[in-house]
Amino acid sequence: MKGILLIDKQQDWTSSDVVAKLRGILHEKRIGHSGTLDPMATGLLCVFVGRATRAVEFAESHRKRYIASIRLGTTTDTEDIWGKVLSENKAEVSESELLKALDSFKGEISQVPPMYSAIKIKGQKLYKIARAGGEVERPARQITIHSIELLGQENGDYVLDISCSKGTYIRSLCRDIGEKLGCGACMSALRRIEAGDYKIENAYTLEEVQKAADAGEAEKLLIPMDSLFASYPQCTASQKTERLIRCGSAAKSDLPDGEYRVYSESGEFLSFSKVSEGKMETLKSFFEV
Repeated sequence: MKGILLIDKQQDWTSSDVVAKLRGILHEKRIGHSGTLDPMATGLLCVFVGRATRAVEFAESHRKRYIASIRLGTTTDTEDIWGKVLSENKAEVSESELLKALDSFKGEISQVPPMYSAIKIKGQKLYKIARAGGEVERPARQITIHSIELLGQENGDYVLDISCSKGTYIRSLCRDIGEKLGCGACMSALRRIEAGDYKIENAYTLEEVQKAADAGEAEKLLIPMDSLFASYPQCTASQKTERLIRCGSAAKSDLPDGEYRVYSESGEFLSFSKVSEGKMETLKSFFEV
């Protein structure tokens, strides 16, 4: 069994919980995921099964899209409503003021990650330091907010549609929006709906995966791993080139310089490879060994 499984993660589950559950359902130890979702968040989690786990690193840089709710006037230590409340006030902010603030966060920006995160500083995870009552200085990181739109209001909170780069903390974005408005803010809900070309409407709940597995049809839910490289041109390796790829050796190639999806003559996805100056080298192999 190998391929990509799109999961609609429910609240209160960690991403690791989902992986552990799927190992039991699918009877497969080789399972990993890209783009961790916090327990509070729901939505799209891309899970890689079997040999496809070798492709996780290529999915990490995917653009993500979220539907997030922001609560103005409330700040917490975790930057979301699950944390300890640090301050509360009546936020008197007009919609036009909010829209102006949102516009200021579009494009490439610097973001200081939250203390409650798995980022390591001097070998220690920030959330462990935070849970012990500590706080350390965190260097700002460059991220990109490709788009941010106001969808409306729900239960007094504003709902945002956000498309962003790898490494973006939506909690911290809500925090920074609140600081920009001068009233403070925290995130009150988060749902990921896209990761690269993968969308939430094609995802399955764990219950649906369990039902398919019980019927012996779980493999039908998997997306081929080469879908991750769909934007790259494909080529077919000769039998000689295939042998070299399977041995981990470079092969001669008359293809233009660039990166390619490489298939055998029988159609098996062999590798993601790079051609440079007449030589093809494997960046990552995906054939069964």
